[in-house]
Amino acid sequence: MREKIFLFLFLILLAFLFINPVRCSLSNGVNFDLPPHQYIGSGGLPLKKYPSYIKGVYLTSWTASDQRRIDYFIDLVNTTELNAVIIDIKEVDGKIAFDTQSPLIDELGTEEVMIHNLNQLIDKFHKENIYAIARIVVFKDKVLPKIKPEWALKDKQGGVWHDWAGRIWLNPTSKEVWDYHIELAKGAVRAGFDEINFDYIRFPSDGDISQIDYSQFGNLARNSASYNEVPKAELMEEFFKYLSQELKPTGAFLSADLFGLTLWNEGNNDMNIGQILELALPYFDFICPMVYPSHYPDGFENFSNPAAYPYEIIKINLEKGQKRLIEGGAKIRPWLQDFDMGAIYDKRMINLQKQAVYDTDSYGWMLWNSSNRYTEEALERN
Repeated sequence: MREKIFLFLFLILLAFLFINPVRCSLSNGVNFDLPPHQYIGSGGLPLKKYPSYIKGVYLTSWTASDQRRIDYFIDLVNTTELNAVIIDIKEVDGKIAFDTQSPLIDELGTEEVMIHNLNQLIDKFHKENIYAIARIVVFKDKVLPKIKPEWALKDKQGGVWHDWAGRIWLNPTSKEVWDYHIELAKGAVRAGFDEINFDYIRFPSDGDISQIDYSQFGNLARNSASYNEVPKAELMEEFFKYLSQELKPTGAFLSADLFGLTLWNEGNNDMNIGQILELALPYFDFICPMVYPSHYPDGFENFSNPAAYPYEIIKINLEKGQKRLIEGGAKIRPWLQDFDMGAIYDKRMINLQKQAVYDTDSYGWMLWNSSNRYTEEALERN
C-alpha cells in the first residue's frame, strides 16, 4: 500500500513538472523557463520572486505598432536565447504611444496612440513566454512643457530653458511631473507590462545649466525653501523613493536606466545630474546602466579607444558596480550596444559584451539599437 502511495505521489510530481517546467542553467547565467509574467499575475505575489535572467531587445513604438515587425521579433525570441522585449511607451518627444485610459492624461492631450490594443499585444507576448518591459523617458520631454509650461525648467530670465540642442526639460523636482509619470506607469501595468523601465531620470547635462532657475518651484524635496539647499542626488533619491512607494504595490518590477559611469564614480560624485548608484539601489528591482563602450571617453582606464575593447570596459564597470550592491536592493542588468560607434559592432563584439555580463554575475542584458536592426548571428540559437 505504501509503495502505491509513493508511486501515486511520484506520478503527481512528474505531471506537475511536465506542466510547469522550471529549469536552471548556469553556463551563461540563470535561465528560468517559467514564464516571467507568471511571477506577477494580478497584483504580485506575497513573496516577490525575480523574473527570468533577462535577455532582451529594445523596440520603438513604431516597431510595436507594426504587426509584421512584431511577428518577426516573436519568431526571433522563439528561435534564439532572447526572452524579453523593451517597448517605448513614451520617448523624448513626450508623446504617449498607447491609450492609458487615464482621465489626467486624456485631459492633457499628450497621447498619440501608435500601439492599438496594447493589452492584446502584451497577452500575445505572454502566450509566447516573452517578458514585456515598458520604457518611459521621464524628464526630457518636448510635448508636456508646451502644455504645462509651469512644469518645465525655467531660465533666469523667466522663460523656458533649453539645452544645446534646443530641447526642453521638465522640472525634476516637481511633484506634478512625478505624479504624471506615475499615472502613465500605472496605465502600462494595467495594459499588462511585467516591468516599468525609467530613462532620463536625471538633471540635464547638456546646455548652459548655470542659467537654470529653480527658485520659483515651491514643492521641492523635503519642503526645502530653496533648490540650492538640497543636492541634486538627494532630490533624485526623493523621486526614486516616491516612484517605489506609488508603484511597488502594483506588483510590477521597476528598473532605472543610469549613466554607465555611475558604476565607476563613488562618493558624492553625481556628475552634476543627480545620479548616484547607492541612492537608487533601495528603490528599484534592476539598475540598467548604459555601459556602451563607445560612450566612454578616449583614454578611459588607459584605453585609447574604449569602443574597441567592449569586454574590458564593461567588465571593469560591472565589477565595480557589483561591489557596491546592497542586501535587498536592486540587481544590475546592463544595456549593451548593438550599433556601430567608435568601432564596428559585429557578432564578435556583441558576444564580448555578453561575456563580460556573464563573468561579473550580472542579472541579464538588454541590447540597444535605435532602428531595431539587431545582429542576429550574435544571438545563440535554441
